[in-house]
Amino acid sequence: MGNLSRNILQRYFGHIDILLLGSAVLITLAGLVTMQAYGDANSFFEKQVIWLSISVAVFFVCSFIDFRFLRRTNIVTILFGITVLLLLLVFVFGDVVKGAQSRFNFGGFAVQPAEYAKLVIIALLAKYFTRRHIEIAHIRHILLSGVYALIIFLLILLQPDFGSAIMIAFVWFGMVLVSGISKKHLLAVFIGGTLAIAGMWMFVFADYQKDRILTFLNPLADVRGAGYNAYQSTIAVGSGQFLGKGIGYGTQSKLQFLPEYETDFIFASFAEEWGFVGVVFLFMLFGILLWRILMHATLGATNFETLFALGVAILFISHFTVHIGMNIGLLPVTGVTLPFMSYGGSHLLIEFAALGMIMGMSRYSRTVHRDDAQREFIGV
Repeated sequence: MGNLSRNILQRYFGHIDILLLGSAVLITLAGLVTMQAYGDANSFFEKQVIWLSISVAVFFVCSFIDFRFLRRTNIVTILFGITVLLLLLVFVFGDVVKGAQSRFNFGGFAVQPAEYAKLVIIALLAKYFTRRHIEIAHIRHILLSGVYALIIFLLILLQPDFGSAIMIAFVWFGMVLVSGISKKHLLAVFIGGTLAIAGMWMFVFADYQKDRILTFLNPLADVRGAGYNAYQSTIAVGSGQFLGKGIGYGTQSKLQFLPEYETDFIFASFAEEWGFVGVVFLFMLFGILLWRILMHATLGATNFETLFALGVAILFISHFTVHIGMNIGLLPVTGVTLPFMSYGGSHLLIEFAALGMIMGMSRYSRTVHRDDAQREFIGV
């Protein structure tokens, strides 16, 4: 019976990367512990436990799906159209929370289309650059891929959700880089990006967004106003010292000096309680997660699977870098969550779904037929 059980597990779950799944779950549990430390009744903790259960289930469901259908142009085009439609509908039916109309409210749970848009744009760009990776030297492919990303970027920015919009831009730029952009085109992208930022500063950014950037340049200019969150965050991180204050003893968070400790500033809250040792352990978990994603990228059956996994890695790295940067005062506060750790069902569901999709793709990574690899270049 023992051998039979092992054979069954190997047959149905042998493709599951335990290190990848385990590191993601441990990071989520670290976030749950940080949320729960601030009182006996915590709705954030209870809802996140439910979302974690759903997300892990979605991970396993996705791991058994054959995602080769995403190589078809009509499929990713339909997904892109649905995403654009959802982002438009949120302006009509979405709830306004903290000045942003970015989510649909279903009773006690909310769904943010912007989170699903990140996964769709990764699949779309992976498909686009898979067919044109040899012709990436032509600037038109960079511009056309940028148009797809720009549509999603603008719809999210208008909500306004500056943090998620920036993540879309980072994903596009990162996938252009790994697709083999030339140096002269890279320079053109930087110049275009600079001009775009200047234009957004003049015509798009709201006053509070400008205040955050100005506060980043001079953090102590307004510690009671625009710079309050960043100032309290840096205090929380520094006060953790080497071993931290202990679970439930983070005074900056527990006494409500540090706002949004479950979401935008969960790293600062975690660092205050767990200290340098806890932060190193957390970074190791993220390192293991990214290492396993990149390993699966190298084993991709075709360029599509490789580029998709790389796109997921770019998304996680972008979220991680920006979140940590704003928590320690090196980047402006933009409301970017920490993957798997911050409170939020939509982003947690999409993050586990992305890992599940990589697992699903890994099931045929070594058995793909040469004819399948050729079809992706002719758009079948």
